[in-house]
Amino acid sequence: MFRFILHICKGDGGGLGIVPSIYGEKLKVEKGEGSNQTFIMELTLQGFGNAPDLQAFLSLMFLMIYIVTITGNILIVVLVVIDNHLHTPMYFFLGNLSCLETCYTSTILPRMLAAFLTGDRTISVRGCITQMYFFGCLATTECYLLAVMSYDRYLAICKPLLYAALMNSRGCIHLTAGSWIGGLISSLIITYFTSQLTFCGPNEIDHFFCDLTPILQLSCSDTRLVMFVSFVVSSLAAVFPFTLTVASYICIIVAILRIPSSTGRQKAFSTCSSHLIVVTVFYSTLLIVYMIPNTNTLRDLNKVFSVFYTVLTPLVNPLIYSLRNKEVQVALARTIGRFINSTKNSRLIKGG
Repeated sequence: MFRFILHICKGDGGGLGIVPSIYGEKLKVEKGEGSNQTFIMELTLQGFGNAPDLQAFLSLMFLMIYIVTITGNILIVVLVVIDNHLHTPMYFFLGNLSCLETCYTSTILPRMLAAFLTGDRTISVRGCITQMYFFGCLATTECYLLAVMSYDRYLAICKPLLYAALMNSRGCIHLTAGSWIGGLISSLIITYFTSQLTFCGPNEIDHFFCDLTPILQLSCSDTRLVMFVSFVVSSLAAVFPFTLTVASYICIIVAILRIPSSTGRQKAFSTCSSHLIVVTVFYSTLLIVYMIPNTNTLRDLNKVFSVFYTVLTPLVNPLIYSLRNKEVQVALARTIGRFINSTKNSRLIKGG
């Protein structure tokens, strides 16, 4: 989402614009009526194809990352659901974040792994726009969820007397549902206008997933309306939650510094340190990616940093929460203990 705003502010290239709609996909190309233009129906995601010697290594690395990411995030969701000690607002939001990042990773990595294994990097225009929709939807929802989690920590540390009243079950459900609905609607608006575009080529996207800016660069129509809409939507969908997150942590840090005892400061900071790390990693890599100039020289560097926020962030989040959070560690130990005991009991019953 930040790319839309930064792209306009920097004045990067090209036209800003809109377009006729996407036609059927029976043909890879289609002639425009009454003109010599050829509308492309199929795109090629170049990904990391410019490093053929590394294809085997990259495919194995991304496969391992995908397995660990899915396992870690699903494990956190399971722990939050089955362990009564984790039935608190903070872990309710964490479970939603882990569920989101499971979907987030699955939007990009399976398609990338298939390209590594088969060598087929083509994707239909409709398929590309669909991937862009789900990626944008989940990325926006994550921005909102991180803001909600920051607000939760703000209330817990700065307004403890109001915490129970504001962060009740109903309030948590409303905040979470609002985050998901906000992501769905924001991405839907941008995707609708993008789907009205006509694409005339070239048909290659020098990226490993379908993002808005490279898609618009393939359009042969005026894209000014799309860019304007994306700028307005992104301001609400990315800048607002980012600002709320930063403001929450400024208040939190000020409140922690006012605590007289070092033990109290350490205890207060420990309740939000994991989330602060997650927010820092997510937004720092996101800003770096979309602030790098879109030039041929820096394009490969852009891909590398894109891997950080699209692939590695969902990987490290469950590790951060499990390694730094004692409650999650204890819940995991309890769950493993229950599983072992139930296995022993079932064996005893069968043996008896």
